[in-house]
Amino acid sequence: MDAATIVGLLADPARLKVVAALALGAGTIEDVAQASGLPLKDVALAARRLGRAGLVHRDGHALALHAELFGVAARAAAAAAPPPEPLSDDPAEDAVLSAFVRNGRLTSIPAQRSKRLVVLDHLVRVFEAGIRYPEREVNALLAVWHPDVAALRRYLVDEGLLTREAGVYWRTGGWVDV
Repeated sequence: MDAATIVGLLADPARLKVVAALALGAGTIEDVAQASGLPLKDVALAARRLGRAGLVHRDGHALALHAELFGVAARAAAAAAPPPEPLSDDPAEDAVLSAFVRNGRLTSIPAQRSKRLVVLDHLVRVFEAGIRYPEREVNALLAVWHPDVAALRRYLVDEGLLTREAGVYWRTGGWVDV
């Protein structure tokens, strides 16, 4: 089964809830109904459709998810996916960013200042020039990148990319897309 078929099946909220309940350990139609909050009729219909597609094995009221099919489909989709776009037009910067950014998240904060500056210059682009941000919003924007928001805030301020006054931050450095 290909990834597109699985995605199509899971586009229905009821079928997605059934798969989630089964993945979390529900083993019968009644268990799935209780875990998902769906009526028994909706669970039975979703299980029948998932069973016809081969994602769920149904034996009376007992249900079992063929979880291995999800892994096969995910690997096939990953193999067929186009290569990732470069994060920067500069090959040297792209090499640094590729080493520290995975799936839109910062894997670690570079210890070497030159590499850290490349990463910070990339990261500061989430802040619009001319906009003032309360610390809570800065933390929320940085948390998307890395859990150590305090270190990122400090580095951004220390390197002159953000300025802070009375708990309010604004962008003061880095490249700006025009």
